[in-house]
Amino acid sequence: MDRLQDEAKQMKCVICRGETIEAENVREELHVGDDIVYVNVDALVCSQCGERYFDRATVRRLESIERELERGREELPAIGKVLVYG
Repeated sequence: MDRLQDEAKQMKCVICRGETIEAENVREELHVGDDIVYVNVDALVCSQCGERYFDRATVRRLESIERELERGREELPAIGKVLVYG
């Protein structure tokens, strides 16, 4: 996370041009079929607009997790359920 904090000091947000970007642990959503899977990852986050910036390794990790989930190779515990009416 220290490396991310160093990078954040040199950045401006490309969306709002905000200058306060901080390293945070965030919960990223992956949509797989009708399911939503939350994955905790480190990212840079603009404190003004919330835009998230991921390094290459994190993007590759998220893509790998998504592929494994699509193939049905990961068994995850359900933490709740969503019901659809009508």
